[in-house]
Amino acid sequence: MRKPCNFTLYYSLFVTFMIMFVVVNSQLTTDFYAKTCPSVLKVVRKEVQNAIKNEMRMAASLLRLHFHDCFVNGCDGSLLLDGNSTTSEKFAAGNINSARGFEVIDNIKKAVEDACSGVVSCADILAIAARDSVLLSGGPTWKVRLGRRDGLIGNVSGANSGLPAPFHSLNTIISMFQVVGLNVTDVVSLSGAHTIGLAKCATFDNRLTNFSGSGGPDTTLDTTLVTELQNLCPSTSDGNNTAPLDRNSTDLFDNHYFKNLLNQRGLLESDQILYSSNDAIPTTKTLVETYSNSSSVFFSDFVNSMIKMGNISPLTGSNGEIRKNCRVIN
Repeated sequence: MRKPCNFTLYYSLFVTFMIMFVVVNSQLTTDFYAKTCPSVLKVVRKEVQNAIKNEMRMAASLLRLHFHDCFVNGCDGSLLLDGNSTTSEKFAAGNINSARGFEVIDNIKKAVEDACSGVVSCADILAIAARDSVLLSGGPTWKVRLGRRDGLIGNVSGANSGLPAPFHSLNTIISMFQVVGLNVTDVVSLSGAHTIGLAKCATFDNRLTNFSGSGGPDTTLDTTLVTELQNLCPSTSDGNNTAPLDRNSTDLFDNHYFKNLLNQRGLLESDQILYSSNDAIPTTKTLVETYSNSSSVFFSDFVNSMIKMGNISPLTGSNGEIRKNCRVIN
């Protein structure tokens, strides 16, 4: 004899699942500090403004810190921890002699602590500073979801293996994004962050001579630009000279980066492959063309992708801590 369906049990399990789903997705909120630190957004904005006024490039650097933090251990501020080559993500290949702006985060943290001590996490400061960097560079704004807590340990091996690099193939980059829950649209829209900032010769000089053993430069790089970059980055240099990621629109957050890709003027190999590689045809090429034609579509997708990225595995509730100093655990 068939047993009757236990509707009550199934319904209870369904309700429990839905409650858990809502709780997980509502842990970060836009008004998290409304009562405990209502001035936090103004305090952070002021410090970011000062930093960008002193050095316009800092906007890109702060945005990149948030990106590199979230891709390793989730958005937990682990990138900010000092240490050595076995304990600190700062020594990972994608960060050493590259990630910058830590002293600005120190200044922001001090100002926030002066306003409301022991309340705002370093991970949340990174998220707010990234948003403000985009806005103050002429880009879009959004309401940052807050409530992250700070991690207690860095992950050097995770940073070495999980951060997309300028030399990675498009499929490798897409796979890295998928690991943290991001899709192809996120790959292209977040790559658009390269509409501001600079890159060292060491990150692109492989394209200038004997590219992939061809005996010549990368054929997907504009020939005039090749000559210019060869003069900037001679083989005898230390690789530390810098070039703008978005030529002719270096400090303005706009869709010009994508227009450059259509004209073979993407600086990094990982930029140009979004449009020029064979793998781009079924994945990213159409998005590049769309964004090059519409800054509003790019801005909309970029905002959505930043919110998604900022929600990668955050520590909340009683997990982690609120660091007093972003460089060390309490």
